[in-house]
Amino acid sequence: MPNTTRALSAAQIEQFVTDGFVRIDDAFPAGLAGECRRILWADTGCDPDDPATWTKPVIRLGEYAQPPFAAAASTPVLHAAFDQLVGAGRWSPRGGLGTFPIRFPSPDDPGDAGWHIDVSFGWEEHPTDFLSWRANVVSTGRALLMLFIFSEVGEDDAPTRIRAGSHLDIARQLAPAGEAGLSLRELAADNFAGSAHRPETLAIGTPGTVYLCHPFLVHAAQPHRGTRPRFMAQPPLLPREPLRLERSDGSYSPVELAIRLALGR
Repeated sequence: MPNTTRALSAAQIEQFVTDGFVRIDDAFPAGLAGECRRILWADTGCDPDDPATWTKPVIRLGEYAQPPFAAAASTPVLHAAFDQLVGAGRWSPRGGLGTFPIRFPSPDDPGDAGWHIDVSFGWEEHPTDFLSWRANVVSTGRALLMLFIFSEVGEDDAPTRIRAGSHLDIARQLAPAGEAGLSLRELAADNFAGSAHRPETLAIGTPGTVYLCHPFLVHAAQPHRGTRPRFMAQPPLLPREPLRLERSDGSYSPVELAIRLALGR
């Protein structure tokens, strides 16, 4: 039976096409976020009540597919939004969530705060050299970048920085490279100067907030200047079928429309 729920308004979809992201509040229950944090805290080896144990600026934890994580990734609101942004039947459900870079209050440089996009293929050939991983203009291997917030994230709590509209710059940069695309090393050669003119916004929110982002959106981490650790996941939404920039029936998804807009189609 088709999903008849609508998570996003027409204005939000237009914002996604032009700015490259949309924020959904209460995309999953705050109670689920709390269950997930308890599991994650245990795996950090840190004491949530003793800041003296928070000795690193960032701890990266791997894929989590326990029931609360799977539930957070699979709410009706999110599935409806995926249908609206990617197209019904064109994405693969997630059984869990991706890597958790847990950021702690620290004066130290986290070492991973540069501007980038999340590249999506080529890792099979170069599993340890992430700068060789690639992206192309049809975003092979990725339908969306997603930011799942599991703790209170204000301006001082290391919110992800987003360059609004930068997905259009990246689409134009990738187009001449065709199916082979460009590596992250090539894309980052000028430190993403092509999107430096874009306004910067912050991915802030309460537990249960999700940002759904175009796969070409330029974003960056930053140091944590707050008082409580930030818990966030950044999984991809995987495509069930390749993006297409030419459709005879005109049934373009907003992800595809944004790329077509960038290319003047």
